[in-house]
Amino acid sequence: MDSIRVSKVEKVLCGKSGGAHYGSLHLTAHHLIFRYEDSEKEEMWVPYPLISLVLKLPQTLHGQSPLTFHTRMFETFSLSFEKERDAIDVFESVKELTVCTSVNQLYAFFYTPNTPFDTTGGWSLYSPREEFGRMGVGTRTKAWRFTDINKDYAFSPTYPSRLVVPSRISDSTLRYASKYRSKCRIPALTYLHWANFGSITRSSQPMVGIKQNRSLQDEKLVEAVFQSHHFSESRPSGPVYGATSTNLIVDARPTANAVANTAKGAGTENMDNYKDAKKVYSGIDHIHAMRESLAKVVDVLREADNVAASVIGSLPGEAQQLVVVDRQALRRSGWLRHMSNIMEGAALIVRNIHINSSHVLVHCSDGWDRTSQLSALAQLCLDPYYRTIRGFQILVEKDWVSFGHKFLDRCGHLSSDKFFTSLPETGGTGSGADAAQAFLVSVQNRFTSQSHLKETSPCFHQFLECVRQLQRQYPSRFEFNERFLRQLLYHLYSCQFGNFLYNCERERRAGEDGVIPSERAASIWDFFNSTSELEKNKNDAYDPSLDDPSSRYPSADMGVLYPNAKDIRFWHELYGRTEEEMNGRIVVSQTKEGPEFTSPIDSLEDDPVNSISVPAGIPLPPSPARTPNLSNPSVVSPNAGNTSEALTAGLRGLWSSLPDIPQRTTADNTTAPSSTSLRPSGPPLRPSSPGSNLSHPTRSWTANSTDTLYNTGVRSVWGKLSSNATAAFSAMQDAYDGVAKDFKALPRPSGDNEDAQGKISELQPRERLGDGERSAYRVTSQSHSIGSTYNPWDNAKPQKAIHDIPSDNPWSTTRSRSPRQASLSQDLFDGKKSLPLDPTVAHPPRRLESGDSSGVRISGQSQDVGVPYLTVVSDESLVLEQEDQPPSTNIDPLGVGFL
Repeated sequence: MDSIRVSKVEKVLCGKSGGAHYGSLHLTAHHLIFRYEDSEKEEMWVPYPLISLVLKLPQTLHGQSPLTFHTRMFETFSLSFEKERDAIDVFESVKELTVCTSVNQLYAFFYTPNTPFDTTGGWSLYSPREEFGRMGVGTRTKAWRFTDINKDYAFSPTYPSRLVVPSRISDSTLRYASKYRSKCRIPALTYLHWANFGSITRSSQPMVGIKQNRSLQDEKLVEAVFQSHHFSESRPSGPVYGATSTNLIVDARPTANAVANTAKGAGTENMDNYKDAKKVYSGIDHIHAMRESLAKVVDVLREADNVAASVIGSLPGEAQQLVVVDRQALRRSGWLRHMSNIMEGAALIVRNIHINSSHVLVHCSDGWDRTSQLSALAQLCLDPYYRTIRGFQILVEKDWVSFGHKFLDRCGHLSSDKFFTSLPETGGTGSGADAAQAFLVSVQNRFTSQSHLKETSPCFHQFLECVRQLQRQYPSRFEFNERFLRQLLYHLYSCQFGNFLYNCERERRAGEDGVIPSERAASIWDFFNSTSELEKNKNDAYDPSLDDPSSRYPSADMGVLYPNAKDIRFWHELYGRTEEEMNGRIVVSQTKEGPEFTSPIDSLEDDPVNSISVPAGIPLPPSPARTPNLSNPSVVSPNAGNTSEALTAGLRGLWSSLPDIPQRTTADNTTAPSSTSLRPSGPPLRPSSPGSNLSHPTRSWTANSTDTLYNTGVRSVWGKLSSNATAAFSAMQDAYDGVAKDFKALPRPSGDNEDAQGKISELQPRERLGDGERSAYRVTSQSHSIGSTYNPWDNAKPQKAIHDIPSDNPWSTTRSRSPRQASLSQDLFDGKKSLPLDPTVAHPPRRLESGDSSGVRISGQSQDVGVPYLTVVSDESLVLEQEDQPPSTNIDPLGVGFL
């Protein structure tokens, strides 16, 4: 051919997969072939349509002229030539052979298998009458009928020739309704559910426009679709328990995009005109966003190859993967997010049809990209037949090829000059003007080329990746394996077969310039159904018994799969990388429902293994980032074990920047963890400064205790909280300064009773507390025995069960109460009842005005629970000693009575 300037070049160095080998390069009409000098290595055959980018690099220091090739299967290899002339000839030859002007120039019309396939009939694999008959159209139900209104493709050029529509709708009504849908793509049946006659219909967007146009014929058509299960022949034999009629119109676009199309005369349905239906938006971005997202993924992989090559001074493809792929950049590409949106939309359709026994109408803008993705994925989950090799082939033929996905435009089979770039020489002889000119030319080519390829988008590629996600989530439910999907994507771009070369069924049947693909090209299904390929593509873990709808095992699902839109990962085999390179380490977290995969780990901080590791009964401490509410300083920690320690715990409950672990005090003044589940029921104690030590036995944070926490895995929490500790100490200190003055004013009773002295001695203020605004409290306490202590980390458990443990947000001013606490508070502090008189109190206490501050009642040890608890007292029922009350030796400041 005239396009081939040089057919063979010897002594070419090929760098691929981390190795470089010499061999000979051969250029044919449809393949680039590299034959290694080592006869044991297999030849490399690259179809020209598979090439996505070719870079002609400047000469190396060794005098070699390299070319770098990138393929659509995410492979990279370089060819280094000894002569510059050979590199130029190969570059120009490959460009002319790759960039085509007609479909008839593609390899499919020249390919002849060396050994004829042992199976035939791939072009007639899909028959609409047979496939819809298998679903039950015309047999199980009479609600649907076939129509030949589009037999010559005059009704809708991009729709299949045979359509299935509701029986109640005539062809005349369909003609009127078609004027209201973009490209005349009316709602047509694509799937009828085997269990409950639920249906999936697909269409294009309605032509609503700014004037809010409507079509009665379209509304009647959609209503007939949603009422198709009311036919007597299609009624289920028995009641469908739990089913709810929630017919859905699924608009695959984001809401803003759908509404914005009204300015172009299109838009979305006005649900006031469609009865018994709801509308949801799937939020799947348009084809341009998908193209740019995948391009970012490709750029990240190429950058990794370039960095690895620059480290050892090699060319891309020659160097080993010395650097890890930038997973943060991969996530910023948004590729996983796009797939998650598609999976979530498919899961919604599956639930609505199988569980709600309802109907779904799916559309996007024109109904051939996002609509095909959602429809095909939902059917793959609903019908086990489509998870077999033959069923999947029929699904692709029906929902992608027949319903008019634009394979030619979306895949870019004809290529473009954009993908061939010659980088200028960067040596010292070049001038700055030449470099600037080269830069301007490259920028101009970039912007110009995008307009030529604006229709390209990896829609079918994205669908196969979503199928791979399902296959990974349900490994035993698919007859085909991962290789089958990868081979299908390879031949999508290789143009070796004629199935995926056209934009619609009409073009594929008529061909171009009289060349009919079914007569001149081989079918890809004949290739996949050959004996040799079937053995390679079988899934060894496939278990068809799991899809038995009559199974009554606890794990049976009637053959219906429910996609997990959160368990999305990169298809690392497709990208030629390892699982850890693309997705990071996968950590399995055990839950009650079973194992659930957490998101891939991108950095050391995200690794849950290195994060907090505490027992399940201990909640995470509250975040100190939020400023505590200082308006109500009445929330204190009930850590004390007896009456004399209760008030001290209240005073020292200012250490609120760190979570508290309640402890018990033993006879020898040593601390032990409480028998509770170590829940921080209030703000912990705090010293006057971050570095001060506390002498109280219940809060002796020594180096040993810190090491204990450090060894238990809580060190990460303390490290994160320590940065805000100083600020929290100062803020809380100022808020509670007024407490000291109240306690200074309280009298100290005289007597020899050591117990009473112990109760009152705790009221002595600390010298580091300053004077502040007086805050009036009345704190009551009950004295009970504490009981024995134990170590919660030991195997020994307490005999008494813990029925109720207070656990609230320590920063909140509103505290939750158990029923026992609520009743006790109401009985003792009800405003309508009089308080019991204490004979030791000279004057009865007076009630606060409504404007006074709220208080708190601290009750000591509970006999049945064995732990201290808080009781909040409202403003109306708060009782306290007035500021002007004269001191008296007969007054008990705590209100507990003298012993």
